[in-house]
Amino acid sequence: MFLSSRSENMLFGMGNPLLDISAVVDKDFLDKFGLKPNDQILAEDKHKALFEELVKRNKVEYHAGGSTQNSVKIAQWMIQKPHKVATFFGCIGTDHFGEILKKKAEEAHVDAHYYEQNEEPTGTCAACITGDNRSLVANLAAANCYKKEKHLDLDGNWELVEKAKVYYIAGFFLTVSPESILKVAKHASDKNKIFCMNLSAPFISQFFKEPLMKVMPYVDILFGNETVSETKRTDDIAEIAKKTQNLPKENTKRQRVVVFTQGKDDAVATVGEKVTMFPVVDIDQNDIVDTNGAGDSFVGGFLSALVQERPLEECIRAGHYAANIIIKRVGCTFPEKPDFH
Repeated sequence: MFLSSRSENMLFGMGNPLLDISAVVDKDFLDKFGLKPNDQILAEDKHKALFEELVKRNKVEYHAGGSTQNSVKIAQWMIQKPHKVATFFGCIGTDHFGEILKKKAEEAHVDAHYYEQNEEPTGTCAACITGDNRSLVANLAAANCYKKEKHLDLDGNWELVEKAKVYYIAGFFLTVSPESILKVAKHASDKNKIFCMNLSAPFISQFFKEPLMKVMPYVDILFGNETVSETKRTDDIAEIAKKTQNLPKENTKRQRVVVFTQGKDDAVATVGEKVTMFPVVDIDQNDIVDTNGAGDSFVGGFLSALVQERPLEECIRAGHYAANIIIKRVGCTFPEKPDFH
């Protein structure tokens, strides 16, 4: 890897910083709260008790989470040096959970700049694990309070945006601050930098279609996974990838790249005019501990190679490597150093 091609704040991420609360549960628990074994939803009133019950379980783990924050953290881990290649913006509360998130971001050497407010507590995400499935219920709370004019627009913060070459925002943030996403996306497009987005979860393309379509013309690289594309009601994932690639685009200097992961099956990516399959790293099913961070870590690995201007197949290989490491561990955690060549 060329050290010269890495500098501070090259990668910019913005999203919902959440503290993950994970515990192994049983089918009765899922049924009680009307959860599917493998899903990602936003908490409603009926889920209030879920968080209380989960915390009472005997083995609860707390991990710094939130999809985008996980990805930039993994990218920073893959790159190692210098520290603070990755910048992260999001909103937290002035509370104990907020302090944990700050500490964890610092330990991961991510340059996190949180908008802190005291009206809402720091957001949490319940990860209800059954076997190798995980059902995620996000209570955004503070994460939902991100304000463009109070944070992104401030000179010191916007300078960090301008320093970046690659931008990544998970689709989850569309429910919070679409105007912040558009401001960053337009900047990237105007300056011919790379703007990446993730379809994140089925509910994004179902219920937040309008803000998604507003930002789509600025998206250079779009990530998605199998459950996301199922919502488009067609079996042919390559066909979906092609259609998505051909949606209107502002910056015509870069052809849009679409990358869909499919769990243990091949990743699918548009390469120029064709669609190519990229096999994942073989893994023994018994080694899988927690698939929770697999998608985020694939993106993180991918971004780590992308900021170093690696070709697409290298980016995907880095993504598969990172996902393979993360699913052998609980939460979106990683060993001290990567072993990726």
